[in-house]
Formats: sequence, structure tokens, C-alpha cells
Amino acid sequence: MHNFDLLPSLLYKINENQLALEAAIMELTLWAEKLGATEVSDNVRGSLSAIDRNEEFIKMTLAVMMTPD
Repeated sequence: MHNFDLLPSLLYKINENQLALEAAIMELTLWAEKLGATEVSDNVRGSLSAIDRNEEFIKMTLAVMMTPD
């Protein structure tokens, strides 16, 4: 197996990690909101929106890369 063949699997795993981190950070955000730290939670939600904006592109790119020639 060539090293290049590992790239789609690597990117898939990185994407999984990114989504898991997003979920964990959102849990902390909800906790911060309950404690009254609304400014902090608003800032975190704004930062996490980048993950949401890029998720569809990442999924499409991974699908193309993992499709056999």
C-alpha cells in the first residue's frame, strides 16, 4: 500500500476527531450557559460555527477520495 492510499482514512479519522471535539465543547458550552456565562457561550458557539460551515464540504471531499477509480 502506498502512503498516499492512507490519506483518505487519515482525513476521515481527523474529521471524526473534529466532530467529537465539537460535541464535547458544546457540552461545556451548555454547562457554561446554565452557570450564567452567556457571553462565553455565545463566543464559543460563534467559533464552532466554522465546523458546521465546513462539515458538508469535508464529507463530500472524503466521499470523492474514498471512491475507487
